[in-house]
Amino acid sequence: MKRTVPSVLSVMVCLEGMPKKTVLPAMASGDDSPIFEDDESPPSSLEKMTDLVAVWDVALSDGIHKIEFEHGTTSGKRVVYVDGKEEIRKEWMFKLVGKETFCVGAAKTKATINIDAVSGFAYEYTLEINGKSLKKYMENRSKTTHTWVLHLDGEDCRVVLEKDTMDVWCNGKKMETAGEFVDDGTETHFSFGNHDCYIKAVSSGKRKEGIIHTLIVDNREIPETPE
Repeated sequence: MKRTVPSVLSVMVCLEGMPKKTVLPAMASGDDSPIFEDDESPPSSLEKMTDLVAVWDVALSDGIHKIEFEHGTTSGKRVVYVDGKEEIRKEWMFKLVGKETFCVGAAKTKATINIDAVSGFAYEYTLEINGKSLKKYMENRSKTTHTWVLHLDGEDCRVVLEKDTMDVWCNGKKMETAGEFVDDGTETHFSFGNHDCYIKAVSSGKRKEGIIHTLIVDNREIPETPE
């Protein structure tokens, strides 16, 4: 996924519950501060977001993680947030291009934000997961995992099966499982609260389709959820 953001821009910023404001570029004062048309001091949350240049949602086995990146194209400031938590902050960088590497999720998945100059004062921001572009990573992931989302005990439950390891994740937690051979395949059993769950694996009989995995909760088949 590629995002190109010019270093000098005028944008309409609207946060929930706040009136719209036009953020105009400041002159070269060195503090990278926006000027507001109505001369009011900006709310702290809005002030924080003025250098936000890219946001990505990354689906991993333990959940969907939001990655936000701030880049001050005059100061070189770089700030990375993962699920709202600050992971990296560099206030002054003489080099405006480069990369920032950090970890995401319970499995400490490697993520890298690449900053490249496009032309003039425009920059391109791309996210890599485990050394692959986000698009390529998600394409590969769709082949190696299955995901189900269901409603149990008043809450949404996201179940993910990693086919290469047969690990099962539920709402960000790796589950304890027990495998069992049955007449037509295998069953991987686990519990969620008071609910008995298992993932059944049977051969499709077709080479292209391979193994079919089905989630059963309390003897009820759950349809798969595409991500």
